[in-house]
Amino acid sequence: MTELKHWLNYAAGEMGIEAHRIPVVILSAVGIYLAFLLLVRVFTPRVLAQVTIFDAVVLVMFGAVAGRVVIGHPPSLAAGVIGLATLMVMEAIFGGLRSTRGFRALLQGSPVLIVAQGEIVTAALRRTRLTSRDVHSLLRRAGVGSLSEAQAVIAEPTGDISVFRVGQPLDQAALQDVVGAELLK
Repeated sequence: MTELKHWLNYAAGEMGIEAHRIPVVILSAVGIYLAFLLLVRVFTPRVLAQVTIFDAVVLVMFGAVAGRVVIGHPPSLAAGVIGLATLMVMEAIFGGLRSTRGFRALLQGSPVLIVAQGEIVTAALRRTRLTSRDVHSLLRRAGVGSLSEAQAVIAEPTGDISVFRVGQPLDQAALQDVVGAELLK
């Protein structure tokens, strides 16, 4: 019985967390969430539009680094649970903020017109960190064989790409928040 009690005490010590580490875990989770949010906000169009093997490796490494920063040393079950709970609270807070127009634009950015009337908008490529090679690849995946067949290509804040073919009706209300939409008039 004493051996079981000893083992339970040991397990509780290994899975638990010292009280002074709790705020450190919470602050680390908040900090890494905000840093990750900023990085994703800056690099979203490029990273999510076309995920290469290199991009996937970098994303996995981001996750590993973020997890290590949040949990700290030594890692414990309690630190992991506190870190995950903090990240979920942050996601709930920022999810609520995304429902307001001003914060949505700040957090997610705006859609950007990258092709207008069959012509690549060079300034938009720089803004989205896409290349003309990326655009041609995205057009091929959308079943568009030539740049001249594209009336509009829009890089969405989510990393998705919307492709409108020449002759396809384009409602001006759908272009309301699109950066560069004036090039389609």
